[in-house]
Amino acid sequence: MTQQFLSSKQNPNFWVRAYLWIKIVCHVIAGLITIATKLPHADQERKNILIQQWSRRLLNIFGIQLKVINPAILPSSPFLLAGNHISWMDIHAINAFKPIIFVAKSDVERWPIFGWMAKQLGTIFIQRNNARHGRHIANEVSKVLEKQSVCIFPEGTSTTGDSVLPFKSNLFESAIQAEVPVYSLAISYKSGNGARSDVAAFVGDMGLIESMANILRKRNLTVELVFLPPSGLTPSAAKDRKWLALHSQEAISAYIRGDQQSM
Repeated sequence: MTQQFLSSKQNPNFWVRAYLWIKIVCHVIAGLITIATKLPHADQERKNILIQQWSRRLLNIFGIQLKVINPAILPSSPFLLAGNHISWMDIHAINAFKPIIFVAKSDVERWPIFGWMAKQLGTIFIQRNNARHGRHIANEVSKVLEKQSVCIFPEGTSTTGDSVLPFKSNLFESAIQAEVPVYSLAISYKSGNGARSDVAAFVGDMGLIESMANILRKRNLTVELVFLPPSGLTPSAAKDRKWLALHSQEAISAYIRGDQQSM
């Protein structure tokens, strides 16, 4: 099953980009006001609607179309979602489909404005190179999973999206503790002709503003979210975080390889 949302525009000139930057600033300010005035008094359903609306508008400003494949496989009960990671835009693309709690690297918490926004939305921050902290966060995530679904990016960094790095297994322990299934998410960005694009990739020493400018110059992208089911687990495999991490990584890798070969 495939769902498509939003629309895109191609190659805006300088003045159009200037106008889009103004729209971005206004949209961020509107988000700050919403977080400060509406979210504290809203129930979870209303919060999800507000987050989804804000995220969809953001994608629209950047000219990104959202394509979702296999959304019907996701359960209504909490689950752990493990995805490959390409861009800061990944989070907004997922929230534009269905808001979820994220685990993000601690660097994000220090981002001006956006770090505060992420914290207010319930993002859980992790020190990526600290194994002890990772175990502590896994315990925290397991508690959240009792009521809400959580999304993790187990590569520990972002890539250009042409391959998937080995998944770190620490956070998969949270699914075992909470006794919830692990679903996988293959994320990719494509240009207007359907070819894989690295325009949205947030890699290396790239700054957030630089990444935003790159996307605005190429306003003809589609972000594709492909949800992949858990395997038929044996009782022993379901309690092995390393097995869960490996299965998720291989499922996403296999989809991305197959998708590239079909182009």
